[in-house]
Amino acid sequence: MMRDHVSAIFDRALARGAAEGRWPAPNTGFTVEPPRDPRHGDFAVNAAMVLARAAGKPPRELAQAIVEAVRAVDGAGDIASIDIAGPGFINLRLARDVWLRALAEVEGQGEAFGRTEVGKGKRIIVEYVSANPTGPMHVGHGRNAVTGDGVARLLAWSGHAVTREYYVNDFGAQVQTLARSVHLRYQQLAGREVTLPAKAYPGEYVVDIARELGAEFGDRWLDAQERDWLAVFRDRAVEHVLALIREDLAAIDIHFDVWSSEKALYESGTVAEFLRSLEQRGLVYVGKLPPPKSKKGAPRVVAAATEKVAIDKPPAGDDEGALREAEDELGSESSDLTLFASSRFGDEVDRPVKKADGTPTYFCADIAYHWQKRQRADALVDVLGADHGGDVPRLKAALQALGYDPRDLHVVLIQMVNLTRGGETVKMSKRAGTVVSLKEVVEEVGRDATRFMFFTRRADAQLDFDLELAKRQTLDNPVFYVQYGHARIASILRKSSEAGIAEPRFDLDSVRALELPEEQDLLRRIVAVPDVLAGAALAYEPHRVAFYLQETISAFHSYYTGGKKSGERVIGPDPRKTAGRLYLVKALKQVLANGLAVLGVSAPDRMESRDLP
Repeated sequence: MMRDHVSAIFDRALARGAAEGRWPAPNTGFTVEPPRDPRHGDFAVNAAMVLARAAGKPPRELAQAIVEAVRAVDGAGDIASIDIAGPGFINLRLARDVWLRALAEVEGQGEAFGRTEVGKGKRIIVEYVSANPTGPMHVGHGRNAVTGDGVARLLAWSGHAVTREYYVNDFGAQVQTLARSVHLRYQQLAGREVTLPAKAYPGEYVVDIARELGAEFGDRWLDAQERDWLAVFRDRAVEHVLALIREDLAAIDIHFDVWSSEKALYESGTVAEFLRSLEQRGLVYVGKLPPPKSKKGAPRVVAAATEKVAIDKPPAGDDEGALREAEDELGSESSDLTLFASSRFGDEVDRPVKKADGTPTYFCADIAYHWQKRQRADALVDVLGADHGGDVPRLKAALQALGYDPRDLHVVLIQMVNLTRGGETVKMSKRAGTVVSLKEVVEEVGRDATRFMFFTRRADAQLDFDLELAKRQTLDNPVFYVQYGHARIASILRKSSEAGIAEPRFDLDSVRALELPEEQDLLRRIVAVPDVLAGAALAYEPHRVAFYLQETISAFHSYYTGGKKSGERVIGPDPRKTAGRLYLVKALKQVLANGLAVLGVSAPDRMESRDLP
């Protein structure tokens, strides 16, 4: 990476200065970043400001000494200019040939260009989707799925050993509600009149499950007690819905390495072992819920066995049922609960891990699962809906209580998706019963458009997903815009081959002919790809890749159309310029394909549009 090359030069200079006693050895890292204004140089280094206090010198004075040391070490010849700016930043510009030679790496690495080893040797579990197995995935789940998959792909590209994991909530009250919904439909298919309660799941898939059970068992469970049929209907319903979820995920090319089961956590004894671990550390005690705060204060949040709700927050609509269910499951305000002393580790209040009847809460299983995951990996990433933001401090508190660094858990919060068509919100689904299913969206707009549209905004920003825009074959469609650019470059290369021009290969003399400002901009964008992908990976922000692709292809379209107008075409009368430009666009084609691959989007070589020539 170009940034690593600059860092290495400064590392050698700082080590030499420290050995000579000119400043102490650095005990914290310095940063090498492109300045906000490219006129200030290629990179800005803050080493002088990092070392100034320990060295006992003003940052600008120390910066001057560091510049002198940089000029004396190996690699200094790669720096065309270096100066000091502001409070002590060291700005530098690399020699032009350094950038040009870096273009050779694209040819040498091909589909691997952009991969780095910044996470080498680090095991990381990325848990995402984890939708309750109570129905097909809706478009909101889709955003979580695509974001999580983008994070996992980025981490793999940066050298991490990645495990993709789905946590199946197959133990609580919601799957029991699903089982009861199926049983009602089972009775209905047998000719009985039933009334579906408000909490029942209404989708057609529930009827399908009931039909399968009827075909297998006949009327065996029609008059049986709930305790006899509940487990059968629950397990069969969960199995059926998980098959639907796998099908939905496959439609957008998402697959998991591990499917973890909440029920299995109990059956394997993991939850009980986790509770014993807390008890041995003196981190649990028997007590009552803390008194509610005033109306002006934040709501008191309690993790119940089945739902995570704000006990003191006024319920709205269907939340009221969940609220009462949570209160019933925990017991009354006067009930004795087993509480985890999470407030010792930065949480707002202590959290219940056992209900009044002695059974574990949902929160208990949740932190037991994270405890188990942390034993299998060096770091954890959870991709959660924004409504789970309150879970973050308690999960970090639990990990810290168990002797782990809370920074080992990173949570990516996903905001809502507003699905629209022609300006009107789309809400209903025949398949899911309440919201638009992910599969319906994919069937309408395609896998590539579905995935890319989810990356057009930051995960923590609400997204308007316009179905009509996603289908449009015009340059205002973000995914079409990038793919069309890739196809346009492929067309240029085909035309050069048809004209008898040799396949572009890296040649330093030819790429030295790339003198236009637009060409210099494109080559820097190409060479920056490893830094872009590594930075996006370490920030868990796959949207950065989509932004890079859109900005880079915009620069190419401007270069291409401007060249046609000015006569500076890619394939022109000057063989040297033509060879250099063909290699430039060939390298650009490769980085576009690699960037799209990181996002799980295809890079077609040919595209036709009824709206574009």
